[in-house]
Amino acid sequence: MTNEELKNYYFGAYSFEETEDGYLQAFQYSKAQMDYFKEAFDFWYDRCMASTSKTIEMITEATKVSFDFKILWLGSPDSFELQVDGQITKIEYVMDVLLDGKPRPDFSKGEFPSWDLPKEGRFEWDLPEGKKHVVIYLPADATVLVRNFECNAPAERPEKNEKVLWLGDSITQGFGPLRSGQTYVTVANRLLNYDIVNQGIGGYVYDKKSLMKMEGYEPDKIIVALGTNQYGSETMTDVEEYYETLTGIYGNKIPILCISPVWRGDHPEEIEKFISYCENIKKIAAGYENVKVVDGFKLVPHLKEYYLDNLHPNCLGTETYGRNLVEEIRKIGF
Repeated sequence: MTNEELKNYYFGAYSFEETEDGYLQAFQYSKAQMDYFKEAFDFWYDRCMASTSKTIEMITEATKVSFDFKILWLGSPDSFELQVDGQITKIEYVMDVLLDGKPRPDFSKGEFPSWDLPKEGRFEWDLPEGKKHVVIYLPADATVLVRNFECNAPAERPEKNEKVLWLGDSITQGFGPLRSGQTYVTVANRLLNYDIVNQGIGGYVYDKKSLMKMEGYEPDKIIVALGTNQYGSETMTDVEEYYETLTGIYGNKIPILCISPVWRGDHPEEIEKFISYCENIKKIAAGYENVKVVDGFKLVPHLKEYYLDNLHPNCLGTETYGRNLVEEIRKIGF
């Protein structure tokens, strides 16, 4: 399959470029947005090019798929995953790919490996007989390129529901479960079947400067899940200006969903300040007629068992988050 053909089965991208060595690189931000991040903060810039919520999907009777990959950048080691008819059937952990047969380090003893990047490799995965919906999840917190995609039978592009622009921070990008097929966005979208462009970035905040018109892209809906990284702010000006800018770009008719921050337990001494900030976010967002609000505190239990670090939901937390979010979306008719 050529890279041009592969684009037909590639979801989660706003644009593509082909590298000199023949890899297909997908982007979820416009060039102007990426230029802004490059000037603003290296931490954000690295993550704005990650493979966040990007998938290769097809309806096919193939019994084998394979592709070359190249990892350019790594934030945290999550996974490549294969899903067949809604069930994850294969997980290739990025850490094992990078260690290339070496034993995993013992993090409890302070052993941290150094990664040699870029890293290239190839996956060849067997599929069951018969017609099925195949999804390949690319790592959420790494920049991954693909080439030489092969499928041993004809393929069809799956049908999707609404085009959704999903805005958020590290939890939306996918950090926490350390599984690309288990982020809360992925869990929710297995049920919602949106055509997503995920602009979640680790460490991000309500920043109106990152909101820019993306030429040729018109989402049907927008989801915003921000705020946990700036609850110490003395004012709500950033939140107010963010929604003013967002509705200014996309109009006041397109449906927008505000998810207020989920519970966090890493700073219990500041929980009242955090709760107050979340309440103010909900009030501001609810002031727009086209914005519906979901209370993030109702989406993930307030227990450390549901979190990687008492801040980012782990696999149990993201499964709960995603499913509860879908229930709320259906309940409020978003």
